[in-house]
Amino acid sequence: MNRALVFPGQGAQYVGQGKGFFAKFPEAKSVFEKADAALDFDLSGRCFSGPEDELNRTDVCQPAILTTSWAIVTTLLERGRMRPEDFQLTCGLSLGEYTALVFAGSLSFEDAVRLVRRRGQLMQEASEAKPSGMVSLMGIELPAAEEVCRQASDTGIVQVANLNCPGQIVISGENAALERASSLAQEAGARRAIPLKVAGAFHSPVMAPVATGLKAALAEVEIRAPQTGFLTNVTGGALTEPEEIRNALAEQVLRPVLWERAMRQCLDQGIERFVEPGPSQVLTGLMKKIDRTIEVRGIDDPEAVDGFGV
Repeated sequence: MNRALVFPGQGAQYVGQGKGFFAKFPEAKSVFEKADAALDFDLSGRCFSGPEDELNRTDVCQPAILTTSWAIVTTLLERGRMRPEDFQLTCGLSLGEYTALVFAGSLSFEDAVRLVRRRGQLMQEASEAKPSGMVSLMGIELPAAEEVCRQASDTGIVQVANLNCPGQIVISGENAALERASSLAQEAGARRAIPLKVAGAFHSPVMAPVATGLKAALAEVEIRAPQTGFLTNVTGGALTEPEEIRNALAEQVLRPVLWERAMRQCLDQGIERFVEPGPSQVLTGLMKKIDRTIEVRGIDDPEAVDGFGV
């Protein structure tokens, strides 16, 4: 059976994430301790005890999600519940790409957790400098979403930011333009326009300073060729060269996340089962809207480890 390992992005966090793994499995505890040491910051405490508003900060939730996902993967690997060679492809939603690259052997865990902490700090700074946000449009097709963004762009930056699954498109931009686009979308037939709880307009040109800062941070770490097939959000296709990956990670914060395209690429390559290790089951829900016939297994429960098998 062909399998893909997929990793969640920002929004999957919740207070208490990973706490059961930390308490039950020394392998998971070691991952959280490595993250705390790499960041010189009590990330574990934020994951396990919050407070919620602190965990939800962009510069905290990003390393928190990566660390929780990697603690689960490490537990499954070291306890023989899965092997790297069980998976033909790996990918992640936005910051989840960094977790996928750790699994693929392209990034060390310590480098990845420091990178996403810096990424989150840069995104927070850019968001505070230019009031902006993101809105999920339900029940509208891509051409209509692109058209309302075009019409609203005379009031500021606004563009399609996430193509997650059929019937769900996220737009991103400066507040005035975002409000205008949301109103136009509902006039065009969108069922709902739901503001997302994020700091700013991720995956849009509002994040231009983030791309610049990320390029500098990425230049300081070693990126190796992935040992598992890796699909990027930027195109939905595969990347194999370290410099291509480095460039895509910087560009990703400006460009739409083509998640549905990446998932359909997986299906075209014969993937029959998806495994999602991490807090919540966000990607599992998205895949059910892309193709209900495909098996998706999420794991965020330490009690499920002994019976888990890919």
